[in-house]
Amino acid sequence: MPGESKDHGSGTAEKMSVRGVDVFFHEFQAVKSADLKVHPREVLALMGPSGCGKSTLLRCLNRMNDPIPGARVTGEVLLEGDDIYAPRVDPAKVRARVGMVSQAPNPFPKSIFDNIAFGPRIHGFYKDRAELARIVEESLQRTGLWDEVKDKLNQAGTSLSGGQQQRLCISRAIANRPDLVLMDEPTSALDPKASATIEELVRELAEDFCIVIVTHNMEQAQRVADRTAFLYLGEVVEVGETRQIFEAPQHGRTKEFLGGQFS
Repeated sequence: MPGESKDHGSGTAEKMSVRGVDVFFHEFQAVKSADLKVHPREVLALMGPSGCGKSTLLRCLNRMNDPIPGARVTGEVLLEGDDIYAPRVDPAKVRARVGMVSQAPNPFPKSIFDNIAFGPRIHGFYKDRAELARIVEESLQRTGLWDEVKDKLNQAGTSLSGGQQQRLCISRAIANRPDLVLMDEPTSALDPKASATIEELVRELAEDFCIVIVTHNMEQAQRVADRTAFLYLGEVVEVGETRQIFEAPQHGRTKEFLGGQFS
């Protein structure tokens, strides 16, 4: 259950480690000396007031800040021990291993099938058409979309409802069989019913994937996250089991935020 201690597997202690990461946009420092660990098969929530650096830190985990003019990242982000910012590392290969789901559903202007097949095609993750079709079906099955779209795979992804589009984007992210899946406020543009469906899906996917989710919704963090990190003014103030963060926060800023003193 979220907030409770969980067996993170017998492999490495963490899937990803963030060590002393600073993020600058020209002269502005958005993230300051961030340290963070992501364990196998967990949901880690990044929580904090608006503008505290949650999304910027999230984008560091698959080098999505790289294309932004003036962006500069220092420190280390280790994926299974390898620094994703090392000079010879290809950012495209990093993004294949660390998928991203954005705040608003953003299906490609392609068919439902081609949305899911896009990553495996780019990275060569299949041998033949039959295997590609199997990857598409399995990815859609994992998000509960298969039965809803199996008879219209050639229709545009944009023809789906908002909640279905977001599940399509999650299917697209997991089609590459990534090590991590990043989600940046994935329910903020959805109605309550669609949001609840996505939350249930996040918990189900955590059985096989590491998930890091940015959320402004404290109740959502309590429902879906095994651990929660609280950020304030670009700093990771406190990280712990979700129940501990909400019931017995150790830092004054965390207590103030949870008490509604700022948002």
